[in-house]
Amino acid sequence: MSTRIAFLKGHGTENDFVIVPDPENALDLPPAAVAALCDRRAGLGGDGLLHVVRSAAHPEARGMAAEAEWFMDYRNGDGSVAEMCGNGVRVFARYLQRAGHVSEGDLAIATRGGVKRVHIAKAGSGSGSAEGDVTVGMGRALLPEGEVEVSVGERTWPARNVNMGNPHAVAFVADLAHAGDLYAPPPFEPAGAYPDGVNVEFVVDRGPAHVAMRVHERGSGETRSCGTGACAVAVATARQDGVDPAVTGTPVTYTVDVPGGTLVITERPDGEIEMTGPAVIVAEGEFDSAWLEGVLA
Repeated sequence: MSTRIAFLKGHGTENDFVIVPDPENALDLPPAAVAALCDRRAGLGGDGLLHVVRSAAHPEARGMAAEAEWFMDYRNGDGSVAEMCGNGVRVFARYLQRAGHVSEGDLAIATRGGVKRVHIAKAGSGSGSAEGDVTVGMGRALLPEGEVEVSVGERTWPARNVNMGNPHAVAFVADLAHAGDLYAPPPFEPAGAYPDGVNVEFVVDRGPAHVAMRVHERGSGETRSCGTGACAVAVATARQDGVDPAVTGTPVTYTVDVPGGTLVITERPDGEIEMTGPAVIVAEGEFDSAWLEGVLA
């Protein structure tokens, strides 16, 4: 017997997601189902899927339920599980606001990368949209030791290894076109640096405290934006500029242009990184469970 399952579509700087509300964690969403829903030709289409579950109802999030009522069970577009997605957290917060679960102001969202602190600005403030921008406390960056290189074709660049709860390799290039088509994951060395794969950012300078980037997200290919990637880029750029807020005692803010828009990243002296940008819900509807069962058969 088929049932109708609610979904929404949303994006943060054009990093887009299928949103599936499932407060009591009643839906079975194996990797193949997620990949089918995210398929841009045969499914709903998205860089990833935001499975909206109450923390108390999910085995991976019950320990965070006292801090955060809602858990972002995030999946990449290929169905694989990911620790965190910065743009996804903002869109997740926007969904909670739209559904009436939260209002403007501060809230906490549980993720596999820990509890994230979020602030939803008042409507009309921020990046010119009718809805206010969303700011996410992204935690602290880790800068693992060791040399890393990434390659595209015959070009090879040194890369900064940055971990934002998920792994990033940040390469500074002369031209973003040098990143190629980014259909396949850029090779990296040493092979053991990222045993579970890596998000690779290519970065060019745009002026004082202003850079632009392209990214290959593991499990999704090139995306129009990557929130954790923008944070990793801001930290890597600050260090390349000789700036460390932990040393200077002064916050540093970078504007990071992505193909889908602009994000503003601030690193504070205590190491906490905040990301601010838009989050938009563009559609909502239903899909038939029989369709999904047929795809998986």
